[in-house]
Amino acid sequence: IYGSVIFFEPIMNIIAGLPIIVRGVTYMLCIFVAEYYSGTLLRKINACPWDYSNAKTNINGVIRLDYAPLWMMAGLLFERVTTVPRRKS
Repeated sequence: IYGSVIFFEPIMNIIAGLPIIVRGVTYMLCIFVAEYYSGTLLRKINACPWDYSNAKTNINGVIRLDYAPLWMMAGLLFERVTTVPRRKS
């Protein structure tokens, strides 16, 4: 599931050059959406490997809002790892 971050590349290209906070929030929201829907689908077939039900900030047991800063940083890290610097002409 987390390997699907490669599909964020088009989003990375669209938001390149925007302030870091805008990019970080965008990545965080994308990760939350992906985690929510994948977790919800996996729960329907009893295959979800995580359960955040005991966390105070959980939503339906599949995402934790207190992970927001982590997902922002992870998105920015993915941006650095997946982005190839462009040569100036």
